[in-house]
Amino acid sequence: MQPRAVAVVAVFAAVVLAGCSLPGETLGTDTDPWSETEFVVAVDAGPRDSEAAYTADVRTAVEFWEDNAEQYLGHPVDFRVAPNASDPDVVVRVVSEVTDCGTEDHAAGCAPLAEDLREQPKPVTVRVRRGFDRESTRQVLKHEFGHILGQGHDDRPAEIMVAQSTLATEPRPNATERPVPWSDSNLSVYLDDGNVSAADREQVREQVGHALTYYADGAAGTVPENVSFSRVDDREAADVVITFPDRLPCRGTDPSRGSCRQFTGIDPDGDGASERYTRAEIYLTGLDPDAVGWHVGRWLGDAFGADEAADLAPPFRDADYEDRRSDWWR
Repeated sequence: MQPRAVAVVAVFAAVVLAGCSLPGETLGTDTDPWSETEFVVAVDAGPRDSEAAYTADVRTAVEFWEDNAEQYLGHPVDFRVAPNASDPDVVVRVVSEVTDCGTEDHAAGCAPLAEDLREQPKPVTVRVRRGFDRESTRQVLKHEFGHILGQGHDDRPAEIMVAQSTLATEPRPNATERPVPWSDSNLSVYLDDGNVSAADREQVREQVGHALTYYADGAAGTVPENVSFSRVDDREAADVVITFPDRLPCRGTDPSRGSCRQFTGIDPDGDGASERYTRAEIYLTGLDPDAVGWHVGRWLGDAFGADEAADLAPPFRDADYEDRRSDWWR
């Protein structure tokens, strides 16, 4: 049996909806009518998951194929979902990770590509990865049931059998709701000060150092104690990039003077808000060297989940011109 898998893109990562080939003799409807065969489907949700929820998802998937089998398969198909069936034709297993199904990583589901479901050794197993929302889980199940009914990735219906799809996870806390909105509490920092004059460069580096040290020391209790920073020389490998462009790239900001930030993140549950940040870029332009640390510190507050002024550490809540150029970190 040769597995076959093709990548399908989810909101947060590449995932795979896959099938592997199973041998089977195709029988004509004159000798073994599909209409006389009922396939019993069991559901193995495991102790961590709601059997009722996954059973409902499976019913939705099989009802789709029952309603559309004549159109897409050329014959009827009949399923009976019995979660605890002792001798099922098909078993749906909910798993933490789909492995051993082709060459791709991060599979969302896997099932054998059967020539004739009636002729396969029982039970035929359909695996689906836990953690997706209900709509995405049903999408995966429809796709995998299509495989066990003989449909490949190039077959109809294209919106179900397509190898690439967008999936969302169950609702998760947003970045601003997490103590550390990053996958690791140690953030790598790249400082691009090539655009800073030689006369100001040492002071600018000291100012950035003050901001990083302030947050590594807890930022007056606004970040966890385990937050730390490490400097890196590879811009692409950095979590935080601090740079001094000629003009600020952020909208709604005077591009010639000031600072701003842009964040990149992942949104697994598809709610429009990042659940984790993957990159923070802090831009500074036209500032006095002794104000650089304050501006970096201000935007680091956002990078650690502040979504309003009251969430920021005290030096960044209501600072005037002189405050920003003071030893605010003391």
